[in-house]
Amino acid sequence: MGRNKYPEQTIEHILDASTKLFIEKGYDKTSIQDIMDMLGLSKGAIYHHFTGKEEILEVVIKRRSDYAAQMLKDLIVNTQAVNAKEKIQKILLSIASDKEIHAINRILCSQIKSPQFVVAGIKSNVKDDADYISQLLSEGIADGSIQTDYPVECAEIFMMLLNIWTNPVLFNRNQLQTKQRLIALQQIMKQLGVDILSEELIDQLIFDYNSMGGFNVSK
Repeated sequence: MGRNKYPEQTIEHILDASTKLFIEKGYDKTSIQDIMDMLGLSKGAIYHHFTGKEEILEVVIKRRSDYAAQMLKDLIVNTQAVNAKEKIQKILLSIASDKEIHAINRILCSQIKSPQFVVAGIKSNVKDDADYISQLLSEGIADGSIQTDYPVECAEIFMMLLNIWTNPVLFNRNQLQTKQRLIALQQIMKQLGVDILSEELIDQLIFDYNSMGGFNVSK
């Protein structure tokens, strides 16, 4: 094979193929050979760009994170609502309902019990996602739809509990246990004056986890 004139395209093809395989077969059951076969590339062509499957997964996850961050920014600009509370609820529901994010989340389920992955997720929640939510909470304080003196802290608490504590895969929970924790989180946020976890979002999250096979059916 001659020198690759379009290395960036090759990288994108590898990532696209890997994402498709990770979703269809699962990360653990996907091999470098599977990626090679799908693309018709040699092992050397894969390893020229990536050190292995773990690095491919890291980049796939970063792509998802970048996509979600851009989606959140667009939703903040474009979502119409009567107040900030309703705007946050609409934004959270739109993200939870997004098919691309949902598909990538199926890949994340295979890695969620990794301590490094969990720590990275917590940092992302606090440093990135919570920052956007806290800005919206501040808008809600100004328009009277949110009642808290701690928008930053409430945003961090919400994002960490929503993405880590209520995740059934991480804690090996069944559907009922997961829904109970989502309802508990809803009540906790209400007590904090941040009533942003809607019934619609709870139902959507339960649907998402169920479709990903995230519930422990033995409990």
